[in-house]
Amino acid sequence: QVQLVESGGGLVQAGGSLRLSCVASGSFFSIRTMAWYRQVPGKQRDLVATCTSDATTNYADAVKGRFTISRDNAKNTVYLQMNSLKPEDTAVYYCRSEVALRVSGPLYAYWGQGTQVTVSS
Repeated sequence: QVQLVESGGGLVQAGGSLRLSCVASGSFFSIRTMAWYRQVPGKQRDLVATCTSDATTNYADAVKGRFTISRDNAKNTVYLQMNSLKPEDTAVYYCRSEVALRVSGPLYAYWGQGTQVTVSS
């Protein structure tokens, strides 16, 4: 089984910064894409940023230039550096990873439990 554990959320004033972390643990062969999503109550979960195993990144337009996703493959960890935070960034942030449990096996998607980010105006 694979577990993803996020950390780093909290309360910050507008214009401030936070750094989220997500660590994958368990028994698996490799992790392909790691990503961050966010969700506010009553709305769908939206993609924030993705990072492939070769460090190719992609961002939602709403966070481009402010957020940076990175990963440490040796630690099975993905980060989200969030700068110039705005009240509209307030959400629960979720980590998602595509994991191969064995060599040449299919990919499975796993989610973390989420971490709350609140940006006050």
